[in-house]
Amino acid sequence: MARNLQLNEKGELQHLLTIEGLPREIIVRILDTAASFVGVTEREVKKVPLLRGKSVFNLFFEASTRTRTTFEIAAKRLSADVINLNISTSSQSKGETLLDTIDNLAAMHADMFVVRHAASGAAHLIARHVAPHHHVINAGDGRHAHPTQGLLDAYTIRHYKQDFTRLSVAVVGDILHSRVARSLIHALTTLGTPDVRAIGPQTLLPTGVESLGVRVFHDMREGLRDVDVIVMLRLQNERMKGPLLPSAQEFFKCYGLTAEKLAVAKPDAIVMHPGPMNRGVEIDSMVADGRQAVILPQVTFGIAVRMAVMSLLGGGAA
Repeated sequence: MARNLQLNEKGELQHLLTIEGLPREIIVRILDTAASFVGVTEREVKKVPLLRGKSVFNLFFEASTRTRTTFEIAAKRLSADVINLNISTSSQSKGETLLDTIDNLAAMHADMFVVRHAASGAAHLIARHVAPHHHVINAGDGRHAHPTQGLLDAYTIRHYKQDFTRLSVAVVGDILHSRVARSLIHALTTLGTPDVRAIGPQTLLPTGVESLGVRVFHDMREGLRDVDVIVMLRLQNERMKGPLLPSAQEFFKCYGLTAEKLAVAKPDAIVMHPGPMNRGVEIDSMVADGRQAVILPQVTFGIAVRMAVMSLLGGGAA
């Protein structure tokens, strides 16, 4: 169902709601298109006219700095008109329903909705509701999915490691609450990564996580042995119901990435983090600022990946 909702009758991208069920060729097309936009971000004039005359509405019902900013930059670099809505002081707080809000914005000739919401499935609900000429991008919904983050992580891995079919990738930490982890795992398995590892305490791993195609490790050193890529996740305290860990210090001791733990991975392994980072909780500063970290390039690539998604949805890329 999700797959049909995301693709139009020609098999082209209509909405981006989740990576789960997205065909491999669509993912590769997004990554290839993003590669062409990386050069745009390095030019003196950082604009292309692909979405000129289109209106992109950023609807962030949940706080975000990095994601909202990179979507805004991406849309402006495509020459779109960007409208940021402060939902906390808008009609939602006055009792208007989500779909009524969408209908009113559609009446203002919106072309694209970028939606971040605390409720899983919010973007799907909107995508089912809007007219065929509207496009919806899920910028994170509850614990469910964060497809553009998964895509930019996949782009970063491809940039540094080229061939997914030869890699071992470890995803470490609070996988239970991480929509980023789910999206990246779906992207990696769809792109043919043979060895995806989920590392964390039992309390922070989803029940049946093996069904996503990952190998589970509770011992971090064992899990990191000979991996090519390490993706660290932050502890999402705001989503935790009840204490799932003895303390942040205890978590760092067992699952924080230090130079000593990094040493068991391959010598050329890259270290990633979707941000925001909690130094001294899931990652040591020496590692975060070290030569193997590609955390800031991830942010830069995120602009190109979001440009690629919006241009494909808007019909601006061949």
